[in-house]
Amino acid sequence: MASTTVVIDMPVERTIQQHPNTSSNDSIPLRNRSNQNQVTFGDFEEDTGAAVDVLQRWNYPRINIYRLAAIFFAFLNFGMNDGSYGALVPYIEADYDLSYTVTSLVFLSPFAGYTVAALFSDRLHLFFGRRGIALLAPSCKVVAYVVIATHPPYPAVVAILALAGLGNGLVDAAWNAWIGGLAQTNQLLGLLHGLYGLGATISPLISTSMITKASLGWWTFFYLMAALCLLEVVIGSAAFWSETGTKYTDVNRANGEEKGMTRQALKQKVTWICAGFLLCYVGLEVSLGGWIVNFMIRVRHGEPFSSGMTATGFWLGITVGRVILGFITAKTGERIAVSVYLLIAVGCELIFWLVPQFIVSAVAVSLLGFFIGPIFPSTVIAVTELLPSDMHVAAIGFSAAIGGGGAALLPFAVGAIAQAKGPATLQPIVLALLALLIGVWLTLPRMPKHVHRSGLAVGGGSPPELAVLTGPTRKEGNYRATVGALLRAATSL
Repeated sequence: MASTTVVIDMPVERTIQQHPNTSSNDSIPLRNRSNQNQVTFGDFEEDTGAAVDVLQRWNYPRINIYRLAAIFFAFLNFGMNDGSYGALVPYIEADYDLSYTVTSLVFLSPFAGYTVAALFSDRLHLFFGRRGIALLAPSCKVVAYVVIATHPPYPAVVAILALAGLGNGLVDAAWNAWIGGLAQTNQLLGLLHGLYGLGATISPLISTSMITKASLGWWTFFYLMAALCLLEVVIGSAAFWSETGTKYTDVNRANGEEKGMTRQALKQKVTWICAGFLLCYVGLEVSLGGWIVNFMIRVRHGEPFSSGMTATGFWLGITVGRVILGFITAKTGERIAVSVYLLIAVGCELIFWLVPQFIVSAVAVSLLGFFIGPIFPSTVIAVTELLPSDMHVAAIGFSAAIGGGGAALLPFAVGAIAQAKGPATLQPIVLALLALLIGVWLTLPRMPKHVHRSGLAVGGGSPPELAVLTGPTRKEGNYRATVGALLRAATSL
């Protein structure tokens, strides 16, 4: 019999699927990786000589349905936070009589919080588990939003936004890593970041309507944000209440190493490439979403309300792109898909810049949002494919936090440049960032041959966490057992 090789992705959370007759909602953690001579798949168990792990799915164990709903709601709030800046900046500037540069501090301040999240996300998981993250992250945002809603002096607004940055940084790291450990990662991350885009889409619409139609102060929008994040505390903590620090350590530190994972992740080239890529990408996204209203008012001479709607169109494009293109990316592979999306985005940006008409600019910026939409979730998937699972939280947390730093630093830089040269400078900056993103993305190592993550992994492995099952197997019974497990995994989809 000829030798064969099957390559299948390893899971992020190593679990064995339970027998259908069991009543527990939790999966069984596979703690002992040294015993790799047994396959357990439902009621099927035979000696095979290779380990078989079953990835958790969005609906198995059943509690994952509620956890996914809680995470989706958290990212809706996250998007509403980021999407509100573009609509509120002109009113904050007028209210406090500020220059572009000083107004840009609202983008820069959250960087401090994101930095703390990058350094301590993995450690917080070890001590408090995902339950602690579900409690702490939205609580930080509630405190920040309540303070802003009181309409304090501008320095207080800038200072308290650092706390909101901490909350968003923890949310970004924890929930991207958790969903990155499920089967059908590409589609789920597309939906997750689509919810982020939806929040960023409705946020300018709500805040602009409150200010221009209801004649409310810009700060009243944060009463709504505080209420939503308070609800996020309740929903998230209930969904992840059983996810303690001890459980997180047992599942994700199978080799017994509980400390220094952030340090190990930072030694990986992939971590730094993805962090730099996200710094540019998130900076581009928030810079464009944050300054587009100002640009459309002052350069394209639009009305305040219609200019505010262009920010809604941009974020709506991101939302639709993440949902629709996420399924295309799953078929073609992240490396090729992201390269193509970025090239198309360059074309959209050139139209946005060179055709000085309001309607054309509004359509072009919406299409630009559509094609850059799936880039963030694709980067998260790249991390999960190229690094071992026990580094995922640390690596994704660090990369996402650096991306949050881009959301702070680059919009601030755009504001400072606009102060000196005018808001029209937004366009060449966006074009340069798109070109830089293409160059950084192509420096990533080649990813494993794209295989749909069906929920099953065979064998053990080292980075990039691929399992390779070589044949023929020594015993015919082992061969049948392995093939049987693979077929049952396929039919369970």
